[in-house]
Amino acid sequence: MIGYMCKYTPKAIFEGFNISAERIEPSITNFDYSDSISHPNLCAYSKALIQDSQNSKYEGIILVNCCDSIRRAYDVLKSNKTFKFIHLLDLPRKNNCCSKNIYANELLKLIKYLESFYNKEFSIKSFKNALNTSCHVNIPEIVIMDARIKNTTFESIQNMTHLRTNNETCTGQEIYFQTIPETNDLETLIKWYAEELLSQTSCMRMENISNRKKLYESPILKGIIYHSLKFCDYYSLEYLELKSKLNIPILKIETDFTEQSEGQIKTRVEAFLESMNTNTVSNNKKNLNKKNFYVAGIDSGSTSTNVVIMNDKKEIISSSIVKTRPKCTIGAEEAMKVALEAANLKEIDISFSVATGYGRVSIGYGNEDITEITCHAKGANFLNPNVRTIIDIGGQDSKAIKIDENGDVKDFVMNDKCAAGTGRFLDVMSRSLELTIEKMSELGLKWNEEIKISSMCSVFAESEVISLIAENKELADIIHGLNEAIASRTVALVNRIGKTPQYMMTGGVAKNKGVVKAIEEKLGEKLFIWDEPQICGAIGAALIAYNKFQELI
Repeated sequence: MIGYMCKYTPKAIFEGFNISAERIEPSITNFDYSDSISHPNLCAYSKALIQDSQNSKYEGIILVNCCDSIRRAYDVLKSNKTFKFIHLLDLPRKNNCCSKNIYANELLKLIKYLESFYNKEFSIKSFKNALNTSCHVNIPEIVIMDARIKNTTFESIQNMTHLRTNNETCTGQEIYFQTIPETNDLETLIKWYAEELLSQTSCMRMENISNRKKLYESPILKGIIYHSLKFCDYYSLEYLELKSKLNIPILKIETDFTEQSEGQIKTRVEAFLESMNTNTVSNNKKNLNKKNFYVAGIDSGSTSTNVVIMNDKKEIISSSIVKTRPKCTIGAEEAMKVALEAANLKEIDISFSVATGYGRVSIGYGNEDITEITCHAKGANFLNPNVRTIIDIGGQDSKAIKIDENGDVKDFVMNDKCAAGTGRFLDVMSRSLELTIEKMSELGLKWNEEIKISSMCSVFAESEVISLIAENKELADIIHGLNEAIASRTVALVNRIGKTPQYMMTGGVAKNKGVVKAIEEKLGEKLFIWDEPQICGAIGAALIAYNKFQELI
């Protein structure tokens, strides 16, 4: 079995030797091995390639020198003699006559290499039979662009939507050949094949990328998911250009090729798809004369589970905030029980419920589940129709959400897989300072000396705080430095979607007066904060439940 990585790989040549081949799909949970024998700043795919080689099923692999990172991975794998053979194809950056001849020579070298390794002749007949001529064109409604994407990630996105979705990353689509030369002259055939390979939709590493426009100029295209890999920067300029020029929704996601990154992108993709299909959460006005029903929104977050119950007049009649337990179902049951008792209701009285938050799928409550991004948008619009930008800082992540006058999501960004700038960050710092979160909130307003916390990583920032304590710095000044660091990171998120007043802050950190003031100063705007900012997502979920129930009656 041969493993390959790139859409420019000559897969039909493997069939000329009757050798099975498949695209390398690393399945890893960490980079312990790759970091020990290579530079940690290699792109995520190169690191995954090295990490996965420990348990590889391939006797040999074919790489393409599309970038320095892949070339470095080739050097590492070759020096470690991980495989029986490893071959690197030198890919030209152009698609002209000379480039086609250069790549044809590379392919001929590969054929000679494989003939020597397998001690068998290349079969032109088998090669031709492997060339797919059944041209099936799937015109996509969603295009996934940028760097290579895992099959499991792509399939997960496909399963989330009914829209036709194409993988147009550098992983590549299947190539279809309209005509195949009748000749059996090897050099003529391989020159033709090299030209076909180089004529595919260009990756961003090619000199001329003008044919990439066909990926996003289709009149039926509804959205673009721009997938990037950690430490891979080739596509950043294209993303910025598309974001500024196109009038269709674009979502950028970043993964690191570990198994854990699947969960990281699920919320982002689901929220993106929800924003493209706003009818699912629209304000349906029919049958509003229906009386005496109740709906509920359940927000299962990383630190708290919140429930809101509304009546048929869209009035909040009760709410609850309960600490999230190790098992999501326990926290949800407790939160629902508290809210029901406060409303003097029983569970059977709830006509429709919507679950949101990271635990929405696991809690066992809710007729439907909706992402917290959509729910926060609806909740914020309900509490203040003038709000256009939401800053949500919860226990696990931070978000900036841009909404329209109807509370529909227009754009959003989230922090990466990191505790920096979240409620968890403040929890870690409070333990280091031996203060309650409430005390930190008050002291953050009483600072005198400007102290800069240079690192936003929770681990390194904790070390900085300990050093500042050792220097006998005032606690209020240290806390202000932490608040400033959080504010800087938060406003950077807002800048990525564009500053659009008015602003609202939600989540538990909105109760921290020092953080709120620091963000307001950097924004140059006041933040609207509702009486209980933690339940905004649950309010939005209840509103969506209300509209969903209206559609049923």
